[in-house]
Amino acid sequence: MRHPARLEHGSLLGGRYRIISVLGIGGMSHVYKAEDLKLPGKFWAIKESITSVSYEGSMEAEAALLTSLRHPRLPQIVDFFVPDEEGYTYLVMEYIDGETLSEYFKKCKGKIPMEQLTEFILQLLDVLSYLHGLNPAVIYRDLKPSNIMIISDNEVKLIDFGIARSYKSNHVEDTVKLGTAGFAAPEQYGSGQTDARSDLYSLGALMLYLMTSGAYTEWIQGVEGAIRSDVPRTYIPVVRRLLRLSPDERFQSAEEVRKELLRRPGIATSRGETTLTMSGGTRVIALTGASSGVGVTHTAIAISHYLERQNFKVAVIEMSPRSQSFSRIQQIIQSGKPLSSGRQFEVDGVHYWKQSGRADILSLLGGSYQFIIMDLGSGQDQNRLEEFLRADLPIVIGSGAEWRQAEIHAFVRSNHRFPRDKWIYCLPLASSDAVQRIRKSLDTSSVYSLPLNIDPFDREPHMDKIFAHIFTHMIGQLPKKRSFFARRRAGV
Repeated sequence: MRHPARLEHGSLLGGRYRIISVLGIGGMSHVYKAEDLKLPGKFWAIKESITSVSYEGSMEAEAALLTSLRHPRLPQIVDFFVPDEEGYTYLVMEYIDGETLSEYFKKCKGKIPMEQLTEFILQLLDVLSYLHGLNPAVIYRDLKPSNIMIISDNEVKLIDFGIARSYKSNHVEDTVKLGTAGFAAPEQYGSGQTDARSDLYSLGALMLYLMTSGAYTEWIQGVEGAIRSDVPRTYIPVVRRLLRLSPDERFQSAEEVRKELLRRPGIATSRGETTLTMSGGTRVIALTGASSGVGVTHTAIAISHYLERQNFKVAVIEMSPRSQSFSRIQQIIQSGKPLSSGRQFEVDGVHYWKQSGRADILSLLGGSYQFIIMDLGSGQDQNRLEEFLRADLPIVIGSGAEWRQAEIHAFVRSNHRFPRDKWIYCLPLASSDAVQRIRKSLDTSSVYSLPLNIDPFDREPHMDKIFAHIFTHMIGQLPKKRSFFARRRAGV
């Protein structure tokens, strides 16, 4: 219900503030840009509302709330005009010179660079942590692109506290249901009282909106296919948890979300504010072949069962579209039994996924796996190359034979435009001389020879030693156990 504007260009408010232009129009307010006649050259934002509208966030309450807040990502209140005889009231606040996230989003054609997107989310978590940490906590309740301002140097500020409220511990639900459809938590529509977790739901909706170029704000069928290819896959389980319908199943605080994001690989800011490790979350190891027949599947299986023996929950995914390796393995382990109709089967604790695609990966990332091993095969179609480049640990499998070493160099040259600082190179059965030559030519020490390992499902001490060295920054040493194939041979 929109009320008529009382001010226009040239209007004078309180004998001090001259209206210059309209900044925005909402359902229950107008916002103007005004010049301060007592401080020449100083500009303010003035919010005009009518107090008679039947919603909880009256202008008096908003003014009292905002004047008590002190945070660099919140506007400062400098003046307040009580309602006149027609109910019009005015709030004078800091003028923020910038553009809304909604406007910035459109300017970027729906694809805000990931580094900036990450900065925005971390800054929003910072201000939400402040608001929720007050006593009583302040719940913003309307986190959406048009209420987020982007100013110089990618700084974020929240605006429009018209429906913010203080948390009431003795209330079962909110008196008034307010929020923006698509970004508001379910409890804002009558299922309970809003609290800090309601703002976190809205943050998840905002993240998904930006990650899908504006296509989705809810986690529903088909959303996986709309997620931008440059979004770090480790964002997926965070967003899915933020968007749980039950508040008890979401993250419980902004600080909890921040810590979860910061311990996931691939998150950095241009300000150098974050230092990341590879601990926590689901880690993805992707293997691709410099050429065909170099042992990508064999090595992927060996890595999977090595990690499972360290008591990690592991899935290995077959991404090569023409490979039948996993189907043959399934036929062996289920010989004499009807084959399951699904694409997933288990070998000695490792979950195998046959003929999988990107949607499967996103789904698995939202589960409980600690490691996902991707068998990309050889060849470089765009989808598999993207998965390789985005992995926490990309591994190139090549041949150590002298006449085939050029294949590794050709693979590197064809991908020279991509950062290779975390790539690992594994050469099955390569001599120490071959390893040294390739280390020198590629200018990296991350080249390893893999010993003979006839049964990749079982423990091989020399192979385990190399894997322990490669993965030392990702895992610890835990008790081992025998594999399915070893037990089968022993008749156990």
